[in-house]
This record gives sequence, C-alpha cells and structure tokens, in this order.
Amino acid sequence: MKIWVFGLYGIVSTTAMTGAKAIEKGKAPKTGLVTELPEFSEEINKTIPFKFKFGGHEIRQLDKNGYEATLYHWNLNRHFDREFLDAVKDDLSEIRAKKGTALNCGSAMEDLGEIDYLEKNEKLTLSDIVDAIEKDIKEFADEDTVAVNVASTEPVIKYDKQYHDRLNDFEKLIKENKKELITASSLYAYVALKNGIPYINFTPSSGASLPALKELAEKNKVPHAGNDGKTGETLAKTTIVPMFKYRNLKVLGWMGYNILGDLDGVVLNHADNKESKIISKDGVLEKILGYSPFTITEINYFPSLQDNKTAFDFIHYEGFMGRKMKFYFIWDGIDAILAAPLVIDLARFILYAKKKGESGVVKELAFFFKSPMDTDVYNTHEQYQLLVEWFNRLKEK
Repeated sequence: MKIWVFGLYGIVSTTAMTGAKAIEKGKAPKTGLVTELPEFSEEINKTIPFKFKFGGHEIRQLDKNGYEATLYHWNLNRHFDREFLDAVKDDLSEIRAKKGTALNCGSAMEDLGEIDYLEKNEKLTLSDIVDAIEKDIKEFADEDTVAVNVASTEPVIKYDKQYHDRLNDFEKLIKENKKELITASSLYAYVALKNGIPYINFTPSSGASLPALKELAEKNKVPHAGNDGKTGETLAKTTIVPMFKYRNLKVLGWMGYNILGDLDGVVLNHADNKESKIISKDGVLEKILGYSPFTITEINYFPSLQDNKTAFDFIHYEGFMGRKMKFYFIWDGIDAILAAPLVIDLARFILYAKKKGESGVVKELAFFFKSPMDTDVYNTHEQYQLLVEWFNRLKEK
C-alpha cells in the first residue's frame, strides 16, 4: 500500500517510515501494532500485505530526503536503535517531500526556523494551492493509497456556517479565495477526499471534520477518521476514568500537567496552537463520566526533553460516606514511538474499510483518537470492543 503523509519529515512520520521498512526487512519486531494482534493480523495481512511506499508534503527541510530528515531527528533523540535506521537507509533516501501548505497554522510557524510553503508565493490563490497539492498526490496515488495528517497542531478555525456546512459552499470559499476561513489540514482533506483517497486526521486540527467535507466523503464513497491520535496521557486517562464510573466513585477534580520538548513542544507553547489540544484532552472526562468535574490541563514546553513527554496527573475523588481521597499517576513516553505504529495501523484499517465498501466517518476507529468523530464512546474498553466487532462484521462481507 501507499501512504501519503502531510508532515512527511516530522518525527512521527519518519519514525513510522523507519519502523515499517525495518519490519518489512525482518529487522524489527511488530510490537505496538494493533493490526498485528490476533484479532486482526491474519485477515489484515491477507488483504493488505505489510509492504509500504511513502510520499508526502512538508514545509521544512525540503532540501533533505527521507533518510536525512530521519537522521536529523535521530541525532536529537536516539529514540530507536541505530541499526534500524542503517538497515533502511536506501529505502528512506528515495523518499522526497513535496512543498506543502502552512495556511493558518498559527503563530508557532514563526519559531520553526526556515520553512518553505506554497502560499509564500503571494500570487497563489486557494485554487492554485489546491491544484498544486492535487498534482503531487495524483502523481503518487493508486487504488491502495491513503492520506494521513501528522502535521503540527493548528489553531481552532472560526466556524462559518455559510461556507463550512455544505460542499458547494466550501468549494465556493475556495473559488472566492477566502483564505481566512480555511486551514492547511482541511485543504489537504479536501484534496484527498475529492480524489477518492481515504484520509486520517491524526491531529486535533479541523481536517475533514467540517460538515462540507463529510458530505464530500459520502458523495465520493470514501472512508475517513479522526481526530487527534490517542497515544499518551489521554490513553491512560480514558482507560482509568471508567474505573471510577464502574465503582460509582465521584471524580471531584482532575489535574493533568504535561511537559514535552521537540517541535510539538515548540508549537504547543503558543496559545493559539495549544487551544485545540487542550479541548481535545479535556473533553474526555465529561464524555465518560456524564458530568464535568473541575479540571486543570496544562501543556508546557520543556526543551531538553526532546521527543519525550511526561504527564503528571492528580485526581481528587469521593468515596463511601463522602470520604475524599486521591489518586496520582505519571505517564512517561517517547511520543514518536507511541504514535508511529498507530499511523501504520490506521492506514491499514482505513484501506481495509475502503476495500470492504465503507464510506464516510468510520466511527469504529474511535479507539485511536482523543476526539473521535460522530460518536460519544470515549471509554477505551468500549472503543476496543467496537473496533473488534466492526472488523469482524467487515470480514463477513
């Protein structure tokens, strides 16, 4: 299969590419891949062999190839054994990013150093940008291609019912060049869905969540899913919160303090970029518990951590006879190592969905997301059960 990545030279994408190619060559284990669990592996590997070709858009380091981009992150993080990178050097060297868009990606763009993006050419209209993105994707894509957005978190776009509700009006927005009403992730989603390519939004950015783009997916019979990959603290949170619900313990307050480095930390150090991530992390409590306890959610940049992220969580809860008690946990992980296998999993699941005739939002993939679309199921245990049941249903088709 082919995977077109928005944010191709970022640490999540380069780690996914390195791992996928190392597994292909028999150099790395399949640990961390949900699609390799017994519930899925036989059918998935029969339908979608473990063999990948990567391409994508990027706004940084465009003078590099995939190997050089991966080596840059590896030198900063040492996040996997060097033998894996050496084993796939030739494969990664063949991968070269195309110039992408950074439209309305927020103030964080000023901190990213030398970046090059399509709309730097001020003469380019939205139609021109769409045409450029579409040309790149069509040159790469075939029937077994999916698109995955792992680009940096965007600010929350102002919702405009006049242009975002219906496909015709969304396309009018593009023709009228109303750049203030659209972000890069939604442009990427539009091009992918327009061309029949399943789309995964691994970020909290708007992506394909606009009603107009959901309409496009249904019209073209394309499956898509999102938003915001669930890899760390929120994975722990949505697994632990049900415990309080099952035991009828009242959560009075939940404090989550997150520190992280690397590009993610730089981007989320800006209030406009951080807003959508806070919303995504905070909303799961009410969805699972049915009420809203007091919450504090903080995300701060800690440069020396690089791609490590650490979360300190404090839960104040009430038990029998009104007794107040406390629960604490610390989550420490390497972001790219947690996220990369899910990128591969989601790409395989969404292509499997396409082959089985699924279209529109695949809400059963909620298991992978902090803010899953078109579902109120946020409990990790329930989400996993729904995933298995959905997969078994598709197997019978």
